[in-house]
Amino acid sequence: MGRLFLLTSLVLALFFTVPAFPQEQHRNPDRIVGKWITEKKNLIVEVYKQNHKYKAKIVWFDDTDNLSRPAEMRRDDQNPDPALRQRKILGLEILKLLEFNKESNSWEDGVIYDALTGKEWSSYAFITNKGLLRVKGYWRFKIFSKSVDFMPVK
Repeated sequence: MGRLFLLTSLVLALFFTVPAFPQEQHRNPDRIVGKWITEKKNLIVEVYKQNHKYKAKIVWFDDTDNLSRPAEMRRDDQNPDPALRQRKILGLEILKLLEFNKESNSWEDGVIYDALTGKEWSSYAFITNKGLLRVKGYWRFKIFSKSVDFMPVK
């Protein structure tokens, strides 16, 4: 009985003396700000904060699929709005309106734009246990989603 009491006391002492900083860092909403590259290493986005919401824009992509059309020349030609089809893909805002939810420790209520199809989807994002930024796009229900994982650019 004495050993159980001693073990319990040690566990409680450790629990209450662990600094709160790592927990606060884990819940830091700005930790997604910066540059992220897809696991396939074919796209880099820059996440930034504007008016308490998070956005992302394309800053680089692999254009080796068609060397006659370098990245600087590519346009948003799949956009359903003809007036927007001349926008450059480089610098294009593809994620907007994300808000940090501290209860779920994720960024929610966003909109993601798929320049390949010209469609917008609802979106949310979170940091995985491996430190990847997982961005999910969905239509109506989160269960029916597609995701892309990004690694931080060092």
